[in-house]
Amino acid sequence: MTQTDTATDIAIALDKQDAASRTFTVTVAPERVRAAEATATEWYAKQVKLPGFRKGRVPAQVVRRRFGDAIRQSALEDLLRESWEKARSEQSLTPIGDPRVRITKFEDGSPLTFEMTVDIKPELDLGRLGGFRLQRRTAIVTDEAVDAQLLQLREQKAPWVPAEGRAKPGDLVEAVITNLDEGEAAGEPVRFVLGQGRALPDLEARVMDMDTGATWEGSVRFPDDHPDEAKRGKARHLRVTLNEVKRQQLPELTDEFARELGSFETLEALRAGVRADLEADAGREAEARLHAELIDQIAAANNVAVPPSILDRALHAYAHAYGVSEDQHARFMGEFRPVAEAQVRRDLIIEAVADKAKLHATAAQLEERITEMAQRRGESPAAVRAALEKSGRLREIERAITDEHVFAHLLAQSAVEDAPLAR
Repeated sequence: MTQTDTATDIAIALDKQDAASRTFTVTVAPERVRAAEATATEWYAKQVKLPGFRKGRVPAQVVRRRFGDAIRQSALEDLLRESWEKARSEQSLTPIGDPRVRITKFEDGSPLTFEMTVDIKPELDLGRLGGFRLQRRTAIVTDEAVDAQLLQLREQKAPWVPAEGRAKPGDLVEAVITNLDEGEAAGEPVRFVLGQGRALPDLEARVMDMDTGATWEGSVRFPDDHPDEAKRGKARHLRVTLNEVKRQQLPELTDEFARELGSFETLEALRAGVRADLEADAGREAEARLHAELIDQIAAANNVAVPPSILDRALHAYAHAYGVSEDQHARFMGEFRPVAEAQVRRDLIIEAVADKAKLHATAAQLEERITEMAQRRGESPAAVRAALEKSGRLREIERAITDEHVFAHLLAQSAVEDAPLAR
């Protein structure tokens, strides 16, 4: 650590700001830079061992000659850290992440200058939180919806069996495809279900016109909306041999089928269980829509804007989470911007209300929730907590509890009408 005075040797000037970020121009005096480099040199001199010198006895000029780049980097890191600590103290910052730094000048004998941008927790002025008229719109679970869910359960249990006749959507086809444009001698065996989008639409249409065992040769065209822009509208010359067509054999809806799915003794019990699950899903979806409507009304009533810096940070986080490649970043961010903006606005409002009304989840409430989860799983609370910590979901559970508190607090201040949602 350098011993000079940060108050005079490090100058920090506010350059620009918005509701959720501050950008500073930082200038570090040459004397301070030299002092930081001297400190780094002294540390290296004590640590390194070079031929012809005892450890801790290597001359400073030799250390600088041998480790010059590392010394400069170490000094720079020290100066950046000290500058950040001074900025936090002087500006009373409440950062929500590490600062972003862009070095503008770092030359021998000159001041070190850099730009430092930090995202901060914005302060929302929420004057109106209640008095809204809201609707909790819950979808009605119909017999048709129950039948559709039962069909999915049957499909999950259905074996694939050889089918007669030509293939149709939903069938599993096994074929050998040879790319003649690339001069392949042997084709590639493939298996895919027609209609699931795993093969080109043009290829699927050709397959459905073929008899089992037949071979077709010709061109297929990539659609104009193909994910790979370079292939859009282009053709490929293929040879396709259809080896087999399989179709799912759906099991009958019987009491025996119900018993295979779990603790259902009869088909009627299974139907009742499916309906209960669908109604629970409909209830959760209705509550989510209600919460979204409430957040929208609060945002409109208080003119809540999303700070660009936080929105940009959120978009980059989403892109990283979804594994979006660099060349697709601009497209992804353009398409995903409305979703990210709504989520950021929601988070800002919930955080502001939780702070003001002291509704954040407590340690005791978190432990109570973990205990409930443990009882449902038949595990110990310690084991559940360890699993949540390992998966990084502990903060997620804590946030869910806070959300529950906030929405209960907010909904109590508005009129909520229950209404059916037609499907």
